[in-house]
Amino acid sequence: MATTSTTGSTLLQPLSNAVQLPIDQVNFVVCQLFALLAAVWFRTYLHSSKTSCFIRHVVATLLGLYLALFCFGWYALHFLVQSGISYCIMIIIGVENMHNPMMIITQKITSLAYEIHDGMFRKDEELTASQRGLAVRRMPSLLEYLSYNCNFMGILAGPLCSYKDYITFIEGRSYHMTRSGENGKEEIQNERAEPSPNVAVIQKLLVCGLSLLFHLTISNTLPVEYNIDENFQATASWPTKVIYLYVSLLAARPKYYFAWTLADAINNAAGFGFRGYDENGTARWDLISNLRIQQIEMSTSFKMFLDNWNIQTALWLKRVCYERASLSPTIQTFVLSAIWHGVYPGYYLTFLTGVVMTLAARAMRNNFRHYFIKPPQLKLLYDVITWIVTQVAISYTVVPFVLLSVKPSFMFYSSWFYGLHIAGILVLLLLPVKKSQRGKNTQENVQLARSKKFDERENSLGQNSFSTTNNVCNQNQEIASRHSSLKQ
Repeated sequence: MATTSTTGSTLLQPLSNAVQLPIDQVNFVVCQLFALLAAVWFRTYLHSSKTSCFIRHVVATLLGLYLALFCFGWYALHFLVQSGISYCIMIIIGVENMHNPMMIITQKITSLAYEIHDGMFRKDEELTASQRGLAVRRMPSLLEYLSYNCNFMGILAGPLCSYKDYITFIEGRSYHMTRSGENGKEEIQNERAEPSPNVAVIQKLLVCGLSLLFHLTISNTLPVEYNIDENFQATASWPTKVIYLYVSLLAARPKYYFAWTLADAINNAAGFGFRGYDENGTARWDLISNLRIQQIEMSTSFKMFLDNWNIQTALWLKRVCYERASLSPTIQTFVLSAIWHGVYPGYYLTFLTGVVMTLAARAMRNNFRHYFIKPPQLKLLYDVITWIVTQVAISYTVVPFVLLSVKPSFMFYSSWFYGLHIAGILVLLLLPVKKSQRGKNTQENVQLARSKKFDERENSLGQNSFSTTNNVCNQNQEIASRHSSLKQ
């Protein structure tokens, strides 16, 4: 039987017993499926052209708190209480030093804190192009703040989004305004009809289904724990150990693919996640996507893997830590990531190992890659070798993340004689490492000039920092209605 204790509802215990899964996992999946249906209803009946964004904020927040209550019981009050406390702190102390134990809300609170700080307490010339584009120029109302943190689309599994993107969606401006990824400039797109997310949602749900099927049928037959099995360590050859390490970690990833892709589909179904059109005129629904599966599995560098895995968290770490750290930004970023994940020692072993692997991979790439660009055959050989090394290094690095505890993690690393640790340290000692050129973009001056126009428009919207939600939203609803009438 799959009976387990839970702080949330036990209404679905019979289903939990029938499918032989823990009740907390069943609650999570069922609530996410409910959120998917709610998202379709939200986009259809509470569209920004049909109702005020005050109502959209209220409904999104109440549905989110209900889902949290169903999954976590009265512990869900922490979402509301801690969000409210953090809101008061942001007003009182100028939005600095936000800490929160809940992972997604931690990201949102700290992101918004820095975005408000950048928009209201720093000069434009002190900001990077991305910081100017995300800067918030007026203090959010309490309702806007709670809606951003606790909306039903992202309260259970995220993904993280910027406050400005969320408010743009709620106010119905996301379809008429697209932002270029290169310079942060927003352009009005009045001539196009509002794109439908249905195709993107269906595609992502298919990925969810395949990922869940793979996880339920194959993942359990290839446990990561078998890497430290005494009989396996004593009898398996080194090629077998390497292959099983890679395959077992490959089998562990579909559960993340399922959860993150479903979360992305929920947001898209509500109409959130539109990121303009590609060069072929096809609507892109990847504004807040959290992963790119093909790029992950075909990664030929440590950086490429990290850039495509848990994308929104990587952007959060970059924005709140890496870009703002004055000393050893890579080390500080990995340490922050470990702290954010939780207290298990395995997290810290993984991220500390990740520092060595990242710096070593960067040194190898900077010193040798340019020798293998041409001819194509040589580059193909380089790509194959770096793919193998990257996949093994990633698998080696994240084993403690799965095992969690100190003893089994050190058992695994000692069975490999700490080989990749030693290799990484030797690379760092023997090869020159180029210093990162953070913030030194040759297009900086151009981006500054372009972003000032964008900032002026934001200032005109936010002159009254504490105006109520309805005052701002009603104007945007009228704009959305005019767009709708023009299309008809």
